[in-house]
Amino acid sequence: MLLFKKKFLAAIRAGAKTQTVRLWKVCRFRAGQRSYIPGVGYIWVTAVDPVRLEELTDEDARLDGFPTAAALLAEIQALYAEQLADGHQAYRVRFRCMNAEESAAAMEERAAKKKRSSR
Repeated sequence: MLLFKKKFLAAIRAGAKTQTVRLWKVCRFRAGQRSYIPGVGYIWVTAVDPVRLEELTDEDARLDGFPTAAALLAEIQALYAEQLADGHQAYRVRFRCMNAEESAAAMEERAAKKKRSSR
């Protein structure tokens, strides 16, 4: 599951925000993985790459919903001060929202899995 601040949900649903930068000790996602964003729905993770924060570009910022790399970096520094201090690795996670058919299949699969595990 990927969690986002409410201010980003509309942009994600509209397909305007298709990337996030996260700081982790170990990578938590891989390309091709399905995930879920509360308030948005299911997504496909299309790419996950380690990135140095100073190498983030204005294109990264645009995909992440920010006007410039400097604005993106300021948000990362505000959100992840503790992780930055602990030396966590930054990862660029790109994703796309599933269409209605893909989402329905994902929900069916999840329900079937839940049913099997409750036996």
